[in-house]
Amino acid sequence: MTDVPDLERHGHGRGCVITRKARFSAGHRYYLPELSSDDNAARFGLCALPAGHGHNYELIVAMAGGLNVDGMVLNLSEVKHAIRSEVTDQLDFRFLNDVWPEFDLSRPEGCLPTTEALLRIIWTRLIAHLPIVAIRLYEQENLWADYHGDAMDAYLTIRTHFAAAHRLARVELSQEENERIYGKCARPHGHGHNYFVDVTVRGEIDPRTGMVCDLGALQSLVNCIVVEPFDHTFLNKDIPHFANCVPTAENIALYISDCLAKPIRAIGAHLHKVRLQESPNNAAEVYAETPRIEAIPEVLHAMAAH
Repeated sequence: MTDVPDLERHGHGRGCVITRKARFSAGHRYYLPELSSDDNAARFGLCALPAGHGHNYELIVAMAGGLNVDGMVLNLSEVKHAIRSEVTDQLDFRFLNDVWPEFDLSRPEGCLPTTEALLRIIWTRLIAHLPIVAIRLYEQENLWADYHGDAMDAYLTIRTHFAAAHRLARVELSQEENERIYGKCARPHGHGHNYFVDVTVRGEIDPRTGMVCDLGALQSLVNCIVVEPFDHTFLNKDIPHFANCVPTAENIALYISDCLAKPIRAIGAHLHKVRLQESPNNAAEVYAETPRIEAIPEVLHAMAAH
């Protein structure tokens, strides 16, 4: 039997990505002093109310490096301490507008404490202490942002859902042939799903509003273009596109992506990805632009799954 050197046995030098979760609760308010109260209300809605509002934030930090002689990328106690001292101890149970100088709106360079702006500033505080490759911040389960250290570029994701029925069958094939390809999904009367749709957009964080794009406008687009037309329909019959296109999860995601790309550009962002979850065991992802896979560790998505 060949002896394996101790260092090699412990993976010394081999690359690995690790993640660490942290949580904090904080409040914030969206209100720009250069705008009137009416203009702030029109732009930010309920988020402009004087008392502000709060969230239970969840931060996920992904770090990369070679394993040391102890079989670790980093000592997790040191990771925990860095995140606590630089982020969570400073933010937990605080009003974000008053915490860090970057959110001081009396300064021309100050910006609103949005999810994406907060995430970018967290990066600047952690990068000196940890070998970060990506970070994600959940403001709530249906809204989160990703940042990979690319200047002001960030990713913002919203999640929504609709209920619909479909049948998987090609019109030119017999019932027997369709059942051979699609199984039970080819049965004549179809079946239904509660679909979850994640829409991810990419863009530069505005230096004043702290936003990649107008969140309200993005949510309205997705609701008008996807949710309202699709909800409680039989896709094959009610959505003209699927009269001659089999409404698989893949094709539905592609169609949603095609419908959203241009309207999202019109509000100042780029559609990056659409993810459609058909069931707990089945989902499809479509990239509307070339993904930078090296900047998006898959382990980050696995850790972030709810």
